[in-house]
Amino acid sequence: MTMTAHSLAEDRDPMLPRLFRVEKVRRDLSDTFTMELLAEDGWEFVFRPGQFNMLYVFGVGEIPISISGDPADRSCLVHTTRAVGQVSQALNALKAGDSIGVRGPFGTAWPVESAYGRDLVFVAGGVGLAPLRPAIYHAMSNRDRYGRVMVLYGARTPEDILYKKEVERWRGRFDMDVLVTVDRATGKWSGNVGVVTNLVMKGGFDPQQATAFICGPEVMMRYGAQAMEKRGVGRDHIWLSMERNMKCGCGLCGHCQWGPHFVCKDGPVFRYDRVADLFSVSEL
Repeated sequence: MTMTAHSLAEDRDPMLPRLFRVEKVRRDLSDTFTMELLAEDGWEFVFRPGQFNMLYVFGVGEIPISISGDPADRSCLVHTTRAVGQVSQALNALKAGDSIGVRGPFGTAWPVESAYGRDLVFVAGGVGLAPLRPAIYHAMSNRDRYGRVMVLYGARTPEDILYKKEVERWRGRFDMDVLVTVDRATGKWSGNVGVVTNLVMKGGFDPQQATAFICGPEVMMRYGAQAMEKRGVGRDHIWLSMERNMKCGCGLCGHCQWGPHFVCKDGPVFRYDRVADLFSVSEL
């Protein structure tokens, strides 16, 4: 069962930002960075894997960014994003000690508890690994509650692998399987080459007992969900994170309407059987 932020946070105006201080900024890739934030008032931030925040740069604006840290760590708020627009570029320019506004958490979460007792398969493309990382942390902290745990990750090149050192540590664990593929091999890469959906078709999990969490570019999620279906995973056990066009975070502005849904309120995590038909509607 998914839950909204309003059942998790204190009774507070959702449009009112809370001040956070930039503790650290790490450059992950040429266009991607991770920020660690601490609440100015010492507030412990509570969220569920898959939820997002609205990050506000004073004098510039705000954007929605999924939370990418460990949900068990309430002292530090972690966000990973690409510097591709005005606000994200302004975030990328911040330094330790700077302040920003944070609203949230908002939205639905990955149903990690309802997947207990099942194989859990994470399928990520590019920066889509960031919204999945909190759920991966949860799975590792509750490893005895799942069957097989698999992370299938695709990047453009070896240089574009997000959280590279962390992914290497995951691959070294004996209690989970991590497969990485790249669209184009460069340097000394000797691993898989091809789209991440190829890894889905290779198997390694019981499709009748598997739950899949998928995040990445929309085209990758569409084909990833279809690949899961072909393997025999039911549509009601496939979940996607749709992060598009969100502006207010709480369903007021209507900017993120997607068919009958508001992504910020009804998502960003959706069960595939409820939105599969929307993927076939062009320019929706």
